[in-house]
Amino acid sequence: MTMKRLLLPLLLTGCLLLAGCGGRRIEKRFLAFSDALAAREDLSFTAEVRAEYADRTLNFTLGYEKNADGETVTVLRPERIAGIRAHIAPGSSTLEFEGLILDTGPLDPYGLTPMNALPKLAEALTAGHLDSYWEEGPETVCRLILDDHLAVTVRMETESMIPRSAELQSDETVCIFCELSDW
Repeated sequence: MTMKRLLLPLLLTGCLLLAGCGGRRIEKRFLAFSDALAAREDLSFTAEVRAEYADRTLNFTLGYEKNADGETVTVLRPERIAGIRAHIAPGSSTLEFEGLILDTGPLDPYGLTPMNALPKLAEALTAGHLDSYWEEGPETVCRLILDDHLAVTVRMETESMIPRSAELQSDETVCIFCELSDW
């Protein structure tokens, strides 16, 4: 009986240490990914975006491109507005294309919109604070804090660290859901 009492705390301590080592591995892999992404001049991906407003849901397919000239978000779907490119200014929720203005409206009091969600996601991946992380099957999940109001939860393939989906949360309310492809 005494031997069991001695071994149990040692086994529990060993389990905690092993769990901590796995966590450090995830953190190191994410930080390496984030640093490599920040060093790149170019990035592109496609996202199926669902924006949850209090009174409606909007769905878009958006293309994101970053290069030496800056960031561009292009509407791919819905077809009626396909081709509109976002020129995002700080604090703006409008898109301009040859004189056309499409106001999607902010999802929160801080200016989050469907059109600036992908630049916010890219910013979170490179400059966000890694708040927590864990593995779920073949995926690594990372919660990133971008500022006092915006958090981003990203699901990545564990082996390749390629982002597959993301949720943008404003004041703990998920406003934007993204399914990512063509990374």
